[in-house]
Amino acid sequence: MSLTRRQLQQFFSQLLQPESYADYGPNGLQVEGGKRIDRIAFAVSATADSVAQAVAGGAQALVVHHGLFWKFHGARPIVGPYAKRVAPLVKHDVNLFAYHLPLDGHPEVGNAAALGRLIGLEQQQPFGDYQGSPTGVKGVLAQPMAAALLRQRLRQVLEHEVLLASADPDALVGSLGIITGGANSEWRQAAREGLDAYLTGEMSEHDWHEAQEAGIHMYAGGHHATEQFGIQALMERVRSELGVECFYIGSDNPA
Repeated sequence: MSLTRRQLQQFFSQLLQPESYADYGPNGLQVEGGKRIDRIAFAVSATADSVAQAVAGGAQALVVHHGLFWKFHGARPIVGPYAKRVAPLVKHDVNLFAYHLPLDGHPEVGNAAALGRLIGLEQQQPFGDYQGSPTGVKGVLAQPMAAALLRQRLRQVLEHEVLLASADPDALVGSLGIITGGANSEWRQAAREGLDAYLTGEMSEHDWHEAQEAGIHMYAGGHHATEQFGIQALMERVRSELGVECFYIGSDNPA
C-alpha cells in the first residue's frame, strides 16, 4: 500500500502532537522528497549511513528521532559530513521526518514508554518536564529487584554496558523514572518525587557522585541504546495502521 507525503505527515502530527513541545529543533518534515510513499525506513539518527541504507532499500521516506537541524548548530553550509547526509536525500527524492521530544515523551510509542515495557515497568505515568512537557515516564517494576540485578536486566535489554551510581547495589528498586538519551540531570526530579531509581542514556562525572549521595540509584545505558525502541514502536504503529511497508536501520553506535 502507498500513501502521500501529506497523509504520512498528518498521521505523525495527530499521533505525536509535535506542536506541544518547545524543542531543540524543528519536528516534522525536515527534507521534502517525492509525493508518493511506498516504503519507509526508520532509524534513531539521520546519519550518512542511515540515509545511504534508506536509499539502497528503496525507501521514499526516512523517519528518525535525531534529525538534521538543531538550534545550537545555527546556520551551517551543506559541505563535508553534513553534505553526505543531505545530498543523497535530495538527489533521490527521499523525505526526511524527524521527531525529537515528541518521540521521547509519548505515552505509547515514546522511547521511555517502550523501554519501560521491556523491563516490566507498570502503572506508567508522564515524567520529566521540559518547558511544560513531559519527556519520559515513571512507574513501578512488576517485580522489585536489587539495584545490581536491575543493571543486569538493563544490559540484556539494551545490549549495551550500563553504568550504575548506587550507594547500595543490594537495595531493592521498586519505582523508576526514565528519560532516555542525554537527560543526565533529571535524576534530581526522580529524587524529588521519591522514586527509587532513575534511568537515562548518559551520566556525567558529578552525577555519579551526587545521585548516590542523594540516595537514588542512577543508571546510564547509552544515548543511542536507550533511544532505539521508540522509533521501532512508531514503525510498528505505521505498519499496522497505514499498511505501508517499513524497515528498521540499526546502528552499532556505542555512545
